[in-house]
Amino acid sequence: MPPIDHSARPGDDTLGGGMPSASVAMPKTGNWFKRLLAFTGPGYMVAVGYMDPGNWATDIAGGSKFGYLLLSVILLSNLMAIVLQALSARLGIVTGWDLARACRERYSRPVCIALWVACEIAIVACDLAEVIGTAIALNLLFGIPLIWGAVISAVDVFLIFLLMGRGFRALEAFVIALLLIIFGCFAIQMVLAQPDLAELFAGFIPKAEVVTNPEALYLAIGIIGATVMPHNLYLHSSIVQTRAYPRTEEGRRIGLRWAVTDSTIALTLALFVNAAILITAATVFHKAGKTDVVEIEQAYHLLSPMLGVGMASMLFGVALLASGINSTVTATLAGQIVMEGFLRLRLPGWIRRLLTRGLAIIPVIVVTSIYGAQGTAKLLVLSQVILSMQLPFAIVPLVRFVSDRKLMGTFVTGPVLTSVAWGIALLIIVLNVVLLVGAFGD
Repeated sequence: MPPIDHSARPGDDTLGGGMPSASVAMPKTGNWFKRLLAFTGPGYMVAVGYMDPGNWATDIAGGSKFGYLLLSVILLSNLMAIVLQALSARLGIVTGWDLARACRERYSRPVCIALWVACEIAIVACDLAEVIGTAIALNLLFGIPLIWGAVISAVDVFLIFLLMGRGFRALEAFVIALLLIIFGCFAIQMVLAQPDLAELFAGFIPKAEVVTNPEALYLAIGIIGATVMPHNLYLHSSIVQTRAYPRTEEGRRIGLRWAVTDSTIALTLALFVNAAILITAATVFHKAGKTDVVEIEQAYHLLSPMLGVGMASMLFGVALLASGINSTVTATLAGQIVMEGFLRLRLPGWIRRLLTRGLAIIPVIVVTSIYGAQGTAKLLVLSQVILSMQLPFAIVPLVRFVSDRKLMGTFVTGPVLTSVAWGIALLIIVLNVVLLVGAFGD
């Protein structure tokens, strides 16, 4: 395939998911804050997936069981996420393709089908976490049974289309508003918990126990799966193209710089939220000897009595509901982008959304009916491990594309960044193999 003429490529009028390309104006003059504000949005849309209900399950279980030990895994996962999302933005800005379309253009049909199936499994696993999280939040805050909460979660499709009808900027504003609610709730929780700062910071230093302890390793891989999400790589490479940066070499450099800044700031916010969940669980539960708190419902009911503050549980529930609703938006967009990119198949958004959500609701209803709330907790953690298993199928093509000089031209990644990216991919693959070997051994 001949190299792309980056200087002449105008980009498509419509991106995956029906989003208009170059629809958000970028100021040509003004201070750096004004220009950053114009580009702010895609990074926060991506950051949603890094603090969805799936993260809560793994973070709560890790904090209550092992204290601050797995903070190092959260930090490592977030650093990997920053690198991978920067590469995803690079691919989208330079080529005008999202990751799914790049796979379609560069790989054979059978390979594309296989990658598409792997990505769809990841999206359903992600949606599974959102269904469970939303259902649990509705149950805790309003007493709605889990099964009905799972069914109610399907109607959020109408909220998405209402926001999309008002423009992509309105959708971004809605997402950022909910992110701020989540951030505020956990900032208050951290103040109430009063963690030991010395022990807290020591938790960010990696320890061998994370790998040598099978249970800690299982949760660590779950955290990686919950943090670095495969569908976010497809999503980010598409939505960065909504910005109207000049489609020239210099314009792309400017766009890339602001895109990386935006996603890095947003993912730092996600790091705080994930760390705050684990720190709260470690401080409130692990310190008191409650090392068996693995369910979100347990954490909700225990927070207020153990902290001695009545609003602690309510804040937890509100943040959980905001997280579940928010994650729905990005999963919907990612699903449409993936289907259109790999297959050139554009379904009406409501059909695509109900199909994906239906596949996620069915196992939740079945497991809840048979095993109750305890079954949904285990299903939630398992969904995150499934996500981690799908990561190589997104990361390997991404790293190959951005390190391909014929495709990327002058924007090709340098040897250091390429080595770091391949190192991240290798680390995730090795951890997954260790987990699978341990599972079959048991």
